[in-house]
Amino acid sequence: MSALLEVSGVSVTFDGFRAINNLSFSIGAAELRAIIGPNGAGKTTFMDIVTGKTRPDTGTVRFGERPISLLALSEAQIARAGVGRKFQRPTVFEDQSVADNLTMALKAARGPFKVLFWKETAADRARVAALAAEVGLADQLTRKSGELSHGQKQWLEIGMLLAQEPRLLLVDEPAAGMTLAEREHTTALLVEMAKTRAVVVVEHDMEFVRRLNCKVTVLHEGAVLAEGSLDHVTKNPQVIEVYLGR
Repeated sequence: MSALLEVSGVSVTFDGFRAINNLSFSIGAAELRAIIGPNGAGKTTFMDIVTGKTRPDTGTVRFGERPISLLALSEAQIARAGVGRKFQRPTVFEDQSVADNLTMALKAARGPFKVLFWKETAADRARVAALAAEVGLADQLTRKSGELSHGQKQWLEIGMLLAQEPRLLLVDEPAAGMTLAEREHTTALLVEMAKTRAVVVVEHDMEFVRRLNCKVTVLHEGAVLAEGSLDHVTKNPQVIEVYLGR
């Protein structure tokens, strides 16, 4: 299986602190992966590098079936190339309806010039309805986003990212602050999404990672410490020492 994203030998130093240390990572085109590790392990910096927010000092980041270097692109170009990122706190337009939020995301995905002359079509409305259904908000389309629960806002933001049809989705701590029912729905949503795209979930919550039932990459001091199933990595003596022993 060829990798959709291939990070090789990447290092980055901030003010003498090596945040990422010769990190290599790859993920397939339709794969779910969890990234875990203690605070300061480099999880956020890793996502910053893939999305173009941070430039590494050394190494390569290649993306796509015919690989392109993400290091040569701006953040906006990387997003357009098919890399989506969901931050921990949902950013939705609270005064707008669920449908309006999804429509704006569709519109933005069309590119800056087309937005000026954009008119909603029946196909757009159908796409908005399909996105809402995909994330579990089909019955909430007319509601103001500010009225949604925390979990529903997270799903709406995932829907807004999906409107841009990313090939790779980076999701930061999706389970934080959710009820048990919301967490179960989020698990199902991420598993389903990963059938047609690459989904990387950065997560602290081991129980949530266990439910995802996917390959896990453990980061420590900016490098990959272990990789495999959750059961495999949690039996690794080094992982136990740096992560579970605390």
